Amino acid sequence: MHSPDRLPIRQGTPSQPPPFKRRHSAHYYARRVRESLTTRVFKALCVIFLSLLLVVGIIMFILWLSIRPHRPRFHIHEFSIPGLAQANGFENAELTFNVTARNPNQYIGIYYNATEAIVYYKDQQVGATPLAEPFYQEPKNTTVLDATLSGATLTVNSQRWTEFLNDRAQGSVAFRLEIKSSIRFKVSTWWESKRHTMHANCDAIVGQDGELLATSQNKRCAMYFT
Repeated sequence: MHSPDRLPIRQGTPSQPPPFKRRHSAHYYARRVRESLTTRVFKALCVIFLSLLLVVGIIMFILWLSIRPHRPRFHIHEFSIPGLAQANGFENAELTFNVTARNPNQYIGIYYNATEAIVYYKDQQVGATPLAEPFYQEPKNTTVLDATLSGATLTVNSQRWTEFLNDRAQGSVAFRLEIKSSIRFKVSTWWESKRHTMHANCDAIVGQDGELLATSQNKRCAMYFT
């Protein structure tokens, strides 16, 4: 007799888990693997391309820094009017100057066309002369440009000379020396720039003895292109 509080035990085989069902076909998984490999290859190629592009960009930037042209540098060293103390000095007046042109470029040469020097007093031209025939300036090279203006190249009359003397009585006479030329830059045999008209303006202030004051000696000249 069974106890009313106990349930009968069923005899039989234990329950089995349900069979595994694939959610996708083998073709689907193969396609996913191929897509994953393609994505990885594409990303790797992109990384390689961008890295090469970065390296090329850095190299081009360094080359640009090393070969980009720098404008020439002019400095005035001497400027004098020996007869400035003479009342009638305009009759045999002379004006001499010495200027240097420096090519600061490491790899770039500069071609100069015919160079001209023009002297101004109160923005009025008082003299002009051809300064140099066309020449080529090597990189890191300095060229001396000097000349003496007199006679026809120095157009000073008695009225202008009197103005010089009046300024001299005040302590100094201010002039402006302009060096003008057409230049072009050249790198070896594979690059050459177009021509640029160059103007170098040098402030020349002389004292009562007609010599360049110390404050103007070796002073760098302002420059612009047209």
